[in-house]
Amino acid sequence: MRSIGELARDCGLSVSALRFYDRAGVLVPAWVDPVSGYRWYEPEQLEEARLLTRLRRTGMPLADIRLVLAGWAGTDTDLVRGLLQAHLRRLELGLSDARGEFSTLRALLDRRETDAMTSLRTTSARLSVPSTELATALDTVRFAASTDGELPMLGGILFDIEGEALHLVATDRYRMAVARAGSTGHDGPRTQVVVPLPLADAMRALLTGEDPVQLTVDGDRVTLEAGDRQTSGQSLGHEFPDYRRLVRLPAGRRAHVDTAALRRTLETGPVRTSGTREHNGEPYDLSVLRVAENGSVIVCDDGDDDQNNIAVNRDFLLQALTAGARDELVLELGAPTVPLAIRRPDDENAFSILMSVRLDE
Repeated sequence: MRSIGELARDCGLSVSALRFYDRAGVLVPAWVDPVSGYRWYEPEQLEEARLLTRLRRTGMPLADIRLVLAGWAGTDTDLVRGLLQAHLRRLELGLSDARGEFSTLRALLDRRETDAMTSLRTTSARLSVPSTELATALDTVRFAASTDGELPMLGGILFDIEGEALHLVATDRYRMAVARAGSTGHDGPRTQVVVPLPLADAMRALLTGEDPVQLTVDGDRVTLEAGDRQTSGQSLGHEFPDYRRLVRLPAGRRAHVDTAALRRTLETGPVRTSGTREHNGEPYDLSVLRVAENGSVIVCDDGDDDQNNIAVNRDFLLQALTAGARDELVLELGAPTVPLAIRRPDDENAFSILMSVRLDE
């Protein structure tokens, strides 16, 4: 018989997904060790597991998948064909409805983009920013910026100027980082501009001194002056998501962590493979976390299925710990479906959030 790990490797599902399908009565192991609770599968269950993998990729409901697997194991091919055809019809109808909705949304977006470009052409601001604060802010958010060419509006860093505050924000949809730098000299309305990554990196290279630098926004042109040096370029002509709405997370349980110790645990501790989940075409490992009763953060073993566990992309978490740039950080863990927040204990204005990953998918 195959162990659950072997079946997961051969069928493309994760171990945690196989446990979920066992509990849901979809793919039940042939034998469960009464002492260890470890699951074992008959060789012929590999075909069922691969079929289950394909059906889940199509989004078929679990109730229908149960019937398909039952019919597949028997001789009732008419039932299987009927269920597949019915699901295909649902997908086609859903696609037709989605196309209509997207057509309407595109028209609305076209109008918004026209309004945004009109506003951008008249945008102007000039402010002074402490060099060290701007450098720290860029270092804090840079890791979360997107490199997805299909989402050019996320391929930069938002500079949000309001009053005496300059907020920098970056996101690639799976994570977001926010940092704040003080500023002086701007007394106009709130101004937002998305600085492309090459220009943001060029700005960072200038921030080597202690004196304040001058940031100027003139229409779609952004310029940073540091003494007798400067860099300038065109902003991205796209509207950035409303990050203030995205960071309003329900309160979670906070845990102070030793950054270096947590990093070592993450790098050498247990991980769970993400199965068919990919980022930029590459599968990634998950770290599963939980706050213990004593307030410490546990990196859970593979067999730990506590309902309070939160799974995140391990590489993303390691990058967030580096960007946090503190010996001690605060992790805020809420429900398994709520993003994980990484905060600085001495600066509530600099933090990052990572999207959690459902373990039962």
